[in-house]
Amino acid sequence: MKFSILKENLNSALFIARHITGRNVNLPILNNVMIEAKDGNVKLISTNLEIGIIHSIRGKVEKEGSFTVDSKVMTDYVNLLPNKRIDIEKKDDNLAIECENYKTKINGQSAEEYPPIPIIDKSNYYSAKIEDFKKALTQVVFAVSTSETRLELSGVFFDFNSDKLILAATDSYRLAEKEVSIKNSSKNNQQSIIVPARTLQELIRILSGLKDSDDGGDEDEIKFYISDNQILFTIKSTELISRLIEGQYPDYKQIIPTNTKTSALINRTELIRAVKASSLFSKISINDVNLDIPKGKNQAVVSSTSDQAGESIVNLEASTNGEDNGVVVNYRYLLDGLNNIDGENVRVEIIDNNTPCLLRSEKDKNYLYIIMPIKQ
Repeated sequence: MKFSILKENLNSALFIARHITGRNVNLPILNNVMIEAKDGNVKLISTNLEIGIIHSIRGKVEKEGSFTVDSKVMTDYVNLLPNKRIDIEKKDDNLAIECENYKTKINGQSAEEYPPIPIIDKSNYYSAKIEDFKKALTQVVFAVSTSETRLELSGVFFDFNSDKLILAATDSYRLAEKEVSIKNSSKNNQQSIIVPARTLQELIRILSGLKDSDDGGDEDEIKFYISDNQILFTIKSTELISRLIEGQYPDYKQIIPTNTKTSALINRTELIRAVKASSLFSKISINDVNLDIPKGKNQAVVSSTSDQAGESIVNLEASTNGEDNGVVVNYRYLLDGLNNIDGENVRVEIIDNNTPCLLRSEKDKNYLYIIMPIKQ
């Protein structure tokens, strides 16, 4: 294997591919990134057996081949090289790297020992705008469960339905749901899957690293290919493949309130400030704050009290409707929702203090966030 490549291109490829590698004691080769030179392209390939990444970059290939080297050593060394052309060649059991006055040899392992990346049929796919999809992921993935007791809750629910995709996540204490427009090349108009949160966090990282100048035309789309137990995301020259979570996602729709007795339209920034102020006086480990909407006063009251710290009461201007009402919620969950809602104002809807509190954006009708109440 022998090829030449610009440092900038190799650096960006290592940023994408290296992140999922790590210190694996049982299978040390998983600490490596595989470099493959073939058909005039250079590919960097990595896997942790749950997620696989393939990133293609331009390079001048003189001799085809493949080899694996420690991803951290490779990344750290390339970072220190001049911003010039890098010549790379496989020699015996190491990778020879030259860049101007820098020369090194990095020990590695044969690519034949590297776990293969699964291949998924690409005849049918869904696609979405990159920015829309990235935004939707960030608005729901934070609500997944971090517990391993219910694996299906440790992922995000993808519900494909013709030309729309509904993303949902819950840890049973709160729920986030977002609808995104998609294109559908598949004959299968409806299917649902559960994608691990770790996969989507890695995908968000890759999407966030895309250069704005790369966007344009079909290039600003992300495509999804689905098999029985795998999903493949393709973004420009990057492919990310992941296993799916098996199991049945709970019927979360039944907990979304279909009506409301009290609603308030509140400035989102002021509500966040009030919640943060009251959180200083919430009870330790309970994290409780009161959200009250008095009838006919056009205001919302955020308050909390604890024997140790004292109390806080904040009166906010609001456009209210309905009866006198209130709910006690975990301020951390409330702030998570408020920070992911777009627009200047947020609509808070309450039935009573024993049912979920619903937050909606005044601006985005395709996003909702629900918090279970703390029962007194």
